[in-house]
Amino acid sequence: MSIRTTVTLDDDVIQRVKRESRARGASFKETINDLLRAALLEKPKPRRKPFKIRAMNLGYRPGLNYDKIEQLIEYAEGPWHR
Repeated sequence: MSIRTTVTLDDDVIQRVKRESRARGASFKETINDLLRAALLEKPKPRRKPFKIRAMNLGYRPGLNYDKIEQLIEYAEGPWHR
């Protein structure tokens, strides 16, 4: 079964399909149908595994007050962190 429909193609797509149809020696309609079939039958690329970050327990440092951010920054970066 064939259905006639209107599709708006961009100029660059039209030029590429025309070039392809000339290279194949086929009509514009045949080329469009072949290209659409190939694109629809193409298997989707496998999805990459999501990036995961594994948390590590870094332990508790005696002598540090974890409620005082300024003290923690100074401990990590030194007294001239500002």
